Amino acid sequence: MTEAEIQIRARDVSKSVAGPDGRIDILDGVSLEVRRGASLAVVGASGSGKTTLLGLLAGLDTPSRGEIELAGTRVDALDEERRAALRRRHVGFVFQSFHLLPALTAEENVMLPLELDGRGDARERAGAALADVGLGARRHHYPHQLSGGEQQRVALARAFVHGPRILFADEPTGNLDQRTGRAIGDLLFELNRTHATTLVLVTHDLALAARCAETARLDGGRLAPAAAA
Repeated sequence: MTEAEIQIRARDVSKSVAGPDGRIDILDGVSLEVRRGASLAVVGASGSGKTTLLGLLAGLDTPSRGEIELAGTRVDALDEERRAALRRRHVGFVFQSFHLLPALTAEENVMLPLELDGRGDARERAGAALADVGLGARRHHYPHQLSGGEQQRVALARAFVHGPRILFADEPTGNLDQRTGRAIGDLLFELNRTHATTLVLVTHDLALAARCAETARLDGGRLAPAAAA
């Protein structure tokens, strides 16, 4: 792939942390490239480093060694303030535990990234995003008044509301029953196609992973690309 096509790149990325009995190596020499508009599923056993890798690729953390480029910028060379600014411009997130603020309504939760970015049309765009996920009539409800599937729909609306170039999803169906998880998966991929984003998905759900164009497996902190789906 050409340089212009590459949206995410990791070069020889490692992550270690201090433990009570010495250093713990979570990732060891991971290298990968994700092209613009691609969908990549990262799979592996619990504790294999999937969520750590996702956080590093998204600029939520910095590697102990190696380089990471996100949307053409070396994120590992930036301080936290500049990494946060880059995420606000280019990145959306969906998490297993939804991460909605309980004191805010669905609409206010979706408005939040727009308000942080100084957008004057936050309420209008949030309403449209909630309508896109089938929750236009629930916009004034608080998270505790919504089911798990509805909360994840709000999280999806929030992730896509600012038109991100890249979406990171960490076990987006992990807290949902099978039927609801399948519906959320359908919605995730439909929104991803509509918005033409690059998707990096961490999941234990092999059926969800199979919907991505590419799959890579982490094993003992090392990444071995698998065959394209």
